Amino acid sequence: MRILLTNDDGFDAPGLAALRSAAGDFGEVSLLAPASQQSYVGHRVSTASPLRLTELAPGDFHLDGTPADCVRVALRGLGQTFDWVLSGINHGGNLGADVYTSGTVAAAREAALLGVSAIAISQFHRRPHPDDWALSIALAKRAIQHIFAAPSSPNTYWNVNLPHPVSNPNAISLVHCDIDPAPLDVAFTRQGQDFLYAGRYMARTASPGHDVEHCFGGAITITQIRISPLKLPSTCHKPGAFDTVEYA
Repeated sequence: MRILLTNDDGFDAPGLAALRSAAGDFGEVSLLAPASQQSYVGHRVSTASPLRLTELAPGDFHLDGTPADCVRVALRGLGQTFDWVLSGINHGGNLGADVYTSGTVAAAREAALLGVSAIAISQFHRRPHPDDWALSIALAKRAIQHIFAAPSSPNTYWNVNLPHPVSNPNAISLVHCDIDPAPLDVAFTRQGQDFLYAGRYMARTASPGHDVEHCFGGAITITQIRISPLKLPSTCHKPGAFDTVEYA
């Protein structure tokens, strides 16, 4: 099995090193990650400026682009073939509405758009507890093994969030659930004409049965996200068949 690793925290992030350790048990690993921090860039891609690729070691590269750029260059620019793209391990959760702003998740989504199976993996961090990347590796291995054994489905990708802190790793459950549809806690402090974001991650709504509630509660959450176009209901107007409206 050939596995491509990427992330949005940058090629030298400890979470990417942790993912490499976890993924190494499953196949041949290569890396193409951003040269710098790219958190919260969402699915931004570069089309009007060159992307500088730097080889770090045989099969390992960094790119001065976004996570989605990295996947595009690996799969289409270099023409490499991979069975899976794994993105992460992100330092912080990517739950619910986070999937729309996360560069980590965007990399997995871009891979799925290009026809390659993908998983985004994020480590939820509850302050002031310290990071435990060794534990993240163990939990990520469990999630990866579980997903690799699951039936594959085209036009989908996986979003995984690891809980934090963990008192008893052996008691952690893996929960399949949907992403939480509730918005984040969005708030600002104002200083004259300047606005500083002041939303609190832990103050977000945790809708019953969804990923936020389960991950905050100590479970590994696994969500399969579909990217195929939605079929319009039969009651919708067909293109060009809108009613004519006259205005007085």
